Amino acid sequence: MTGQLKVGYKLSEVGLIPEDWEVKSLAEITVISTGSTPPTRDSSNYGDDFLFVSPADLGQEKYIKKTGKMLSEKGFSGSRKFPENSILFTCIGSTIGKCGLAGIELTSNQQINAVFPNQSFSSEYLYYELCFISPRIKSMAGEQAVPLINKSQFGRELVRLPNKHEQRAIATALSDMDALISGLDQLIAKKRDIKQAAMQQLLTGQSRLPGFSGEWRTLRLEAICAFITKGSTPTTYGFGWESSGVLFLRSECVAEQGLDLSQSMFISSAAHNTLRRSEICAGDLLITITGNVGRVILLADGFPTANINQHIARVRVTSPEVDFRFVYHFLSVPDVRRNYNSITTGQAYPQISLKQVKA
Repeated sequence: MTGQLKVGYKLSEVGLIPEDWEVKSLAEITVISTGSTPPTRDSSNYGDDFLFVSPADLGQEKYIKKTGKMLSEKGFSGSRKFPENSILFTCIGSTIGKCGLAGIELTSNQQINAVFPNQSFSSEYLYYELCFISPRIKSMAGEQAVPLINKSQFGRELVRLPNKHEQRAIATALSDMDALISGLDQLIAKKRDIKQAAMQQLLTGQSRLPGFSGEWRTLRLEAICAFITKGSTPTTYGFGWESSGVLFLRSECVAEQGLDLSQSMFISSAAHNTLRRSEICAGDLLITITGNVGRVILLADGFPTANINQHIARVRVTSPEVDFRFVYHFLSVPDVRRNYNSITTGQAYPQISLKQVKA
């Protein structure tokens, strides 16, 4: 009944929890340390010997055992070290909330806070707890230009703590699920490789399906499409973001695995009408043209009318002789992605032009 607590549970600062669980701030139960970057002007700080973690290294697997950048003995000895089983949490930038566990002693850059292990809690349990509450922590960063959760804010974050025996049992159950997911991921990766090989054969005509023969034609993309365009940011035209309204896609929505609406925003109908040139709908192809260039998605049947920003190109196939799904698969071939990346301009922020997309 409304107003009655579930038997064996109590109301806490973080909601309903079992009566024998506690709620503590991170600062009460842990030591928190922030990483630092060895001077990059001194190349002798970098090598192949010691792990140096950045946000890009978090979020793939639970334990960090390999990174994109390594330190020499000199660079590592002069860095702030994190012991094995430290929990790593990104606290600055667009990747706030990414988590990982130190598989060995390592260090990180200044975008990451490390929670040092101790005897009062299971590091593995606390890792899962921080992964679970990371959206709540991320929301504290607000809408500032460079999102930031400072160490004091991070330390005030509340976590749920059963006794250590139950922590370990929960961590074991979740680890078993991780192992199952990892096995499925490996199977999916294998199937994806098989599909890529088939795409390479079929989309280049190296292999022909039964019943088909004859020569293929080569056409520029613009010859089979409506006007290829890109979007713009509504704030440029004096419009703000809305809590609901017309869906607005940013380049992050055009993800490697497909459409990611968790990165989307909303704009008003008035803003959408002003930006109507870059309106998108079901059947459109979207291609990233800045940053990580060449990601492509196909908007499925039933996708609502929406809009895009200036980092995305809209490709709308209109030729009655061309199937838009074929064009989508063709643009997804790795050779096309590599070609896009070979013609980018700009070192700090690679990009291709609409003219290059049309060609």
